[in-house]
Amino acid sequence: MTRATARTATGLWWALVAAAVALVTAVAFLAFRPVDNAAGYSTDPAAWELPRIDGSGTIRLADFAGRPVVVNFFASWCVACDAELPGFAAASERLRGQVTFAGVNALETGDRYYMPRRHGITWWPLARDVGGGNGSGLHNALSGGLDAMPITAWYDASGHLLHVDRGALPEAALHTRLAELYGIALPTT
Repeated sequence: MTRATARTATGLWWALVAAAVALVTAVAFLAFRPVDNAAGYSTDPAAWELPRIDGSGTIRLADFAGRPVVVNFFASWCVACDAELPGFAAASERLRGQVTFAGVNALETGDRYYMPRRHGITWWPLARDVGGGNGSGLHNALSGGLDAMPITAWYDASGHLLHVDRGALPEAALHTRLAELYGIALPTT
């Protein structure tokens, strides 16, 4: 083998190694990216679109135009969610037609329907968060990347984010927030 042939063979070998490394990198990227970041979903707090919790379509922030929206994030394991949801359920019943309450299941490790069933909020629009580390893309965007649960996002009737509460809202605090942001007074029962 001549020197020129040896150099060509060595160059070809390195090109094959580089191609193999690129292929392995691409496969690893595709294999380990969050599957839930599929086309058609968005975790942008200003224009989110998430799959329904039952998988039967999508729920979008834009669907609620014309009415204030309270978006509560919950998970089956969340003790603080369990403590605050009775107040949310009662307020949402009293405010039907005035304020939309929507639920987003995020950071879930168990039954997605546990909290909605337990607290009688299965009539809310219910979504499943996507992306992030564990189905938490919108949650992360709204919470500043904290794994705190629950969080509640407050939108005006035009879909503009007004406020985010990180942590549980007891019923009195929920009523205070409704009055501050939407001018709605609900007496605590």
